[in-house]
Amino acid sequence: MLLEGSCCCGLVSFTVHSEHAHPYNFCYCSICRKTAGAGGYAINLSGEYQTLRIQGQENISVYQAQVTNEETGKKTKSHLQRSFCKICGSSLWAWSPKWPELVHPFASIIDSSLPIPPERTHLMTSSKAEWAVLRTDPQDQVFEQYPKESIAEWHKRLGLEN
Repeated sequence: MLLEGSCCCGLVSFTVHSEHAHPYNFCYCSICRKTAGAGGYAINLSGEYQTLRIQGQENISVYQAQVTNEETGKKTKSHLQRSFCKICGSSLWAWSPKWPELVHPFASIIDSSLPIPPERTHLMTSSKAEWAVLRTDPQDQVFEQYPKESIAEWHKRLGLEN
């Protein structure tokens, strides 16, 4: 599926191909919540990085959050690079050199019509804001940290690959 997205001010727009376009993965981690969350969570999709085409590249900035190593307690820069429009502040996508073939646009920035997921995954609930109430359906999965199932595996299990 070809995803089309744009920022709020319209100075950045993009297209990216996605085999996994169901917006099901609600992340409650403090970084997603603070940089892109509206309901106390952010929803990201999966796209093929080599198909990402950007208009307005000069209006994009990248943010890498400081994360704490659980073993050492030291803060380091996250490997995840979060792109956003430096004019209006809209969160666009996340990308990591650990998985260079993937890009994860935020569902909130996609202008294309997205399919409705048959179930949702709520992850990183251990760091959700107190005011963010989990609204789950019986078929939804909830994880305090990360699920073992990837975005691709979730789509495959449910027969939802495009």
